[in-house]
Amino acid sequence: MIMKKQMHPADRIVATMNRLYYHGMTTVSGGNLSIMDNEGNMWISPSGVDKGALTREDIMKITPDGKIIGRNRPSVEYPFHLSVLRKRPDFKAVLHAHPTPLVGFSLMRIIPELTAMADTSAICGKISIAKYAVPGSQTLGDYISAEFEKGYNTVMLENHGVVIGAPTMEEAFRMFEALDFTARVQIAAATMGKKVKGLTAEELARYQSFQAPTYKALADECQSNLEIDLRNEMMQKSTRAYKLNLFSAVDGVWSARLADGSQLITPEGFDPLEGCGCQMVRVKGDAAESGKIPSKYAAFCAKVYEKYPEINSVIVARCPSAMAFAQTDAKFDARLIPESYIQLKDVPVLPFMSLLEDADKALEQLSPKNPVAIVAGDCLVSMGTSVLAAYDHLEVLEYSARALVSCAAIGQPVVTLDDAQVQELCEAFHL
Repeated sequence: MIMKKQMHPADRIVATMNRLYYHGMTTVSGGNLSIMDNEGNMWISPSGVDKGALTREDIMKITPDGKIIGRNRPSVEYPFHLSVLRKRPDFKAVLHAHPTPLVGFSLMRIIPELTAMADTSAICGKISIAKYAVPGSQTLGDYISAEFEKGYNTVMLENHGVVIGAPTMEEAFRMFEALDFTARVQIAAATMGKKVKGLTAEELARYQSFQAPTYKALADECQSNLEIDLRNEMMQKSTRAYKLNLFSAVDGVWSARLADGSQLITPEGFDPLEGCGCQMVRVKGDAAESGKIPSKYAAFCAKVYEKYPEINSVIVARCPSAMAFAQTDAKFDARLIPESYIQLKDVPVLPFMSLLEDADKALEQLSPKNPVAIVAGDCLVSMGTSVLAAYDHLEVLEYSARALVSCAAIGQPVVTLDDAQVQELCEAFHL
C-alpha cells in the first residue's frame, strides 16, 4: 500500500483545490472542501476567495462548539458539510465541485453510466440524486444529508454538481475524478452518436475478482544512476500525462525495462501528482521490491519485453476520448493526418481483459509495428522503444480520438488518407 503524504488539513484542502481548479474542474468561486480532524474541528475552504490562489491561512476552522476561526468567511455551504460529517462518522472529508461534464449530467438529472469504466462502480459505489434547493440553505443541506444517511457516498445535485464523502480527502478526490472521467467517456461517445455499452455484470465480476500474481521479495540491490534517471523520467512523464488528461488519479500504469531484463512499474494506487520516482516498483521474474505492490499489469509488461527486445516501455491508460471507442462500436481509423498514421498504424481492438487474462493472445496483434491497441470495454495500451516513444503513441491516440469526436460534433463526413497516400507515408518513413 502506498503511504500518502502527511499534511495538515488546511494544506490538504489547498492542494486538492489546486487540483480541482487547475484541471478545469471548478471555477474561481465554485466548489468547497472540508476535512474533520481527530479533535473534532472542521476545516473548510472559504467563501469569496480566489480558488486558484488559496493559501493555508485562507482555510477556515470551525470548532466542535461552533466557533469560527480564520480571516475569511467559511463557504456558504458549510452547514451541509458539517451535517454530513456529523451524520456519517465514517467520513472525514467532503468534496463538492462543479466540473462541466458532471454539471451537464446534473442539468439532465441523470447519473453517468458507472459501468463505462472498469473501476468506477467499485470506487464510487451507488449514486443518488438530491433535489434542487438554494445553495447554502438549510433545505439543500437536509436534502443532501438525507441521501448520505441512506448510505450513499456520492450524491449528484440537481442543477448544481456533485458531493462526495470519504474517509480521506485523497479518497474523495479519486472517487470524484473517476466519476468525472466516466462522464467524459459517455459524452464523447454520445457526440459520435453512440451509446456506451457498459460492462456486463459478468465482465465487472471478472475484472474485480482478477488476482494479480503474488511476488516474492526481491533482494535489495544498489540502484544505478541509469535506474535512478529512469525512475525520475517515468515520474515526470506520468505527471505530464496527468496534466494533459491522459492519466487520472485512478488510471495510469507505466512500465519501463531495465538493462538486466527487469522492469520498473507504477504501483497499485499510484497518484501521478503526489507520487515520486522512488515509488516505482522493480520487478524481476517472480520477485518484486519488498513492501511495494506492483501494478496488476506487471505480468503483461514482462511478456511484452520477453517477446519484443526492441520494446522498452509500456503504458496502460483510460483516456476519455479514446475510451469512447473502447466502449462503443465506433471504429477508430488512424489514417487521419500523417502523424496519426506514422505513430499508430493500424490500431487493433483486443478482447476485454486480454492484457490480464491472455497476454500471449493480445501480443499476436500488438507489436512494434502496431504499438497501440484499444482493449474493448477495458483500456488502452501503448508500447515504445523508450519511455518517450510510448508516451508519444498514447498522446497521439488520444488527440486523434478528440479530433474524431470534434468532427462528429460538426456532423460532416471524415475524409481519411487514401491507400496511395498511406503507401507514400510507408515508403517515406520506412513504416
